[in-house]
Amino acid sequence: MEEFNVGVVGAGYVGLVTGACLAHVGHRVACVDKNEARVAELEEGRVPIYEPGLEELVARSRKRLSFTTDLPGVVRNSDVLFIAVDTPPGEDGSADLSSVGAVARSVGRALAEAEREGGSARERPLVVVNKSTVPVGSGDYVSMLVREGAQEVTAGGEVDYRVVSNPEFLREGSAVYDSMFPDRIVLGAEKRDALDTMRALYEPIVEQTFPTPLDPRPRDTVPFVTTDLASAEMIKYAANAFLATKISFINEVATVCELVGADVSSVANGIGLDGRIGARFLNAGIGWGGSCFPKDVSALRAVAREYGHEPTLLDATVSVNERQKKAVIQKLQRDLRTLKGKRVALLGLAFKPNTDDLREAPSLEIARLVHSLGARVVGYDPVAGKKARTLLPDLQVVFDPYEALEGAHAAVVVTEWEEVVELDPERAASLMEAPKLLVDGRNVLDPASCLSAGLLYRGFGRG
Repeated sequence: MEEFNVGVVGAGYVGLVTGACLAHVGHRVACVDKNEARVAELEEGRVPIYEPGLEELVARSRKRLSFTTDLPGVVRNSDVLFIAVDTPPGEDGSADLSSVGAVARSVGRALAEAEREGGSARERPLVVVNKSTVPVGSGDYVSMLVREGAQEVTAGGEVDYRVVSNPEFLREGSAVYDSMFPDRIVLGAEKRDALDTMRALYEPIVEQTFPTPLDPRPRDTVPFVTTDLASAEMIKYAANAFLATKISFINEVATVCELVGADVSSVANGIGLDGRIGARFLNAGIGWGGSCFPKDVSALRAVAREYGHEPTLLDATVSVNERQKKAVIQKLQRDLRTLKGKRVALLGLAFKPNTDDLREAPSLEIARLVHSLGARVVGYDPVAGKKARTLLPDLQVVFDPYEALEGAHAAVVVTEWEEVVELDPERAASLMEAPKLLVDGRNVLDPASCLSAGLLYRGFGRG
């Protein structure tokens, strides 16, 4: 394989996982971040985010993986430079590209300064890769800002670079696996040589020939999707918007199931066996959250409105998702009558298991609503508890699910951690106070076992 010098700007979820995985397959990687404390932690071998397998991968790859705050130095020494910084939503839902723009200008300045100081020693153009989730047109925007950055140093601003869109499709909680065994690799570019460089960079992953296999199972060759910049950027948004819509669809069906007495679990199984539909993302419950779906759906809606189009289906997707969190409150009120003076346990706080991420987590809004109605809220999460405590000062946080249930009049399954899925209904019932209400927000517990143990079970769309 051909070895590359790779720079990764941003040592967050996407950047750190990308850097560690590329170092693992044999490239020399430098991760750069403006957060000095984060860089110091990483240099000491401490990974500041929770992601299964990541700390071990970083440790295993340290001979080829470094961390720094020196962006110009990384730019000068890189063949490929990934931009993996945050693009948070603005007030109108559109993606904030200020961090991406700042990096692009800095890249242009660093390239121009390197050429001015010693002439260009590059054997090939620097490939600047948009790994951040960015709206359509951002590739051209980055290219413009690289040129403008270069013009701040030299009059002509002529530097040798290419821009590529390479969106990520990582699932928090399995990001390392998704990087090493992706469903596809999407590349958008206007220049053929940039695509050739990226194909060579990803060759060990495409051919599954990395040094120490993380998964012993035989894998098929990973397909490349090569297209233009705009289409690559749209693929990312369209993929997440479709998955969010699929979840909202099954939640809409679940609401109807409750009205007519059908079981959404059976319905989802029946329609999921249709190859045109598929079984994944057909789990009814309290809806989606996290750092990707809310942000990406909002950004796509904003792009549509920018061009005068009303994205009716996407608006409905968001509306249904918001309703699901309110449905939890309605279920609590129906059986508790009043929440004033009641104790409510939230089982799981992170937006999904195997992560400590609380961004747009349903637990946060549910906790606020329950507290505003007069209840005392206790939350359990094995990983995200400490973070939740800083975000919700009124939330009592514990790290044992049964401690959360002690004295609780009601409990809500929010995150399907293994400890929650394997909850002992009889032990739970023995600890709770009447009416011993259990709202299964993920439909992961067995209703019959809960009812026989003395729990008042309420799922979503389960007849």
